[in-house]
Amino acid sequence: MSTAELVAALLSAWGVWLTARRRPWCWPVGLLSVLAYGWIFVAAKLYSDALLQLAFAVLIGYGWWRWLRHLGDDGRVQVAPLPRAQALPQVVLGALGAVALGAAMHRWTDASLPWLDAALTAFSLVAQWWQARRHIAAWWLWIVVDVIYVGEYVYKDLWITAALYAGFVGLAILGLRSWRQATVETAQPPAIQAP
Repeated sequence: MSTAELVAALLSAWGVWLTARRRPWCWPVGLLSVLAYGWIFVAAKLYSDALLQLAFAVLIGYGWWRWLRHLGDDGRVQVAPLPRAQALPQVVLGALGAVALGAAMHRWTDASLPWLDAALTAFSLVAQWWQARRHIAAWWLWIVVDVIYVGEYVYKDLWITAALYAGFVGLAILGLRSWRQATVETAQPPAIQAP
């Protein structure tokens, strides 16, 4: 157990909690967490995860910018539907990215778990893209990815990170419920107030 891993885990949990609550401050907190985790994953020889943190840093900038353009009167981001015509090609792109990154990590590095790590990296990028675009579907993908990450981190003896990702599963369920509720509230016509 390292202090750096604990700090990174706490920052990550805070960022995901803010995301579940649809608060735009999730993005700068998330940036701090991915920078911390980038260093941790290089030390653990999880190179795909380290590259993922760099990609997350870029997507965090995009997500923050995008969310600030779509805030409701309550200061929370407005949820947007994910059209099926966009979902399928993005999932296929994630699968192709997983194969390409896995092959590269297997062939040219001493990466631990190159194929699994690459697949989780690729689908985390899809989930992060969907999160930045404000789609509820991101939470479903995060639940699946995070459950698998728990096993990977237990295997690598990254116990704090494994516990964090178990917590992420719970936070993803919370986010899914919260974002669904937001779509129900926006779909209902405003109540008529009595004079």
